[in-house]
Amino acid sequence: MSGATLAEDAWRLAFGDLPVDQGLALRESTAWRHFPGHDPRRYAALLSVADIDAFLATDAAARPRISMADNSRPGSAAVPEAEYAFEDGGADLPNLFARFDAGATLVLSQFNQIHAPLARFCRGLEQVFLHAVQANIYLTPPGAQGFRRHYDTHDVLVLQVQGRKDWRIWPGQPFPNPTRRTPWQGGVEPLAEAVEVVLEPGDALYVPRGVLHDAATQDGEASLHITVGFMEPSFAAVLRLAVDLLEESEPGLRAAFPTWRLAEGPGALAALAQPLAALLAGPEALDRTALALLDRLAADQPPLLARGLFVNEPGLETKLRLAPGALHALVPEPSGEGASLRWAGAPLALTNEEAGWVERLADGATPAALGAASLGFCRRLRRLGLLAEG
Repeated sequence: MSGATLAEDAWRLAFGDLPVDQGLALRESTAWRHFPGHDPRRYAALLSVADIDAFLATDAAARPRISMADNSRPGSAAVPEAEYAFEDGGADLPNLFARFDAGATLVLSQFNQIHAPLARFCRGLEQVFLHAVQANIYLTPPGAQGFRRHYDTHDVLVLQVQGRKDWRIWPGQPFPNPTRRTPWQGGVEPLAEAVEVVLEPGDALYVPRGVLHDAATQDGEASLHITVGFMEPSFAAVLRLAVDLLEESEPGLRAAFPTWRLAEGPGALAALAQPLAALLAGPEALDRTALALLDRLAADQPPLLARGLFVNEPGLETKLRLAPGALHALVPEPSGEGASLRWAGAPLALTNEEAGWVERLADGATPAALGAASLGFCRRLRRLGLLAEG
């Protein structure tokens, strides 16, 4: 097993040798990028067709996690639910297989929530980007196409697991920075000619939101790929959150809005809004919003704690480290006295000494090395699943 962290392993799988700073710059641009893999089994540990077959044999195979798409259909490419699922949402496998054999793509949404290898992979990327990451699965029969030309409302990274797929990408954003609140706009025309890319097993393809694309399989060969979705919030979403949080403590935001001032023109409204806008841009409001975003990330995603139903109590010489898969943040108190450990459970109030222990446990340490007084604290974190042995 490598000595790399979960984040380092996930980054290498996703972006190869691309330095992190260049990857972050890529996320802030509208440029697409092809990452040749040179290893057809690069993503074999993340997913296989056998994994999908095993999933379809369970009661978890149901709407809305499963869906199907077929470009050859008139009108919408989405296959009606009644053609592959029962009224209660469960998969109607005979009909699902028939639709697949006839050319429909099988889509499994947010498969990282139920498939451990993808859960760990997405968690590693979440630790880099500090926002939710999801993994949708697309299994397309030979000579078929699921969705027509479209853009996504979040950045995606396509990981080609098996087979080959022909992609067409139209550079640019004809509808800039779309989000889930600004869904597909009909009649959007490309800004440039399409660029064609063939994804081989082990390849990756980064496509920013708003960039038009489509994909189809070649005759005689099915395609299995993972679409990694980067679910970062928009500025608008963050500002809405900031307003909601500030409303709790700022009377000015709770005051009645004087609609009768509308007749006075925009100048009167600007004078009312400017002091509140300054509060939103202030350090206190921004810090509170950032902390709320971290809390939401830890609470909304699978916790991936380092324990099961039974846990061994560590001794003084037990080597411990922070659970690699558990999202957490150590936030110093404004007073300088102590810190708050934020994670999937209730925040933990720590003393300065305990916060120092947590920082040392990030690299691994024994309670003896931290000091005998740390043993009870380490046992507490171990029971919470925030510490792993080794």
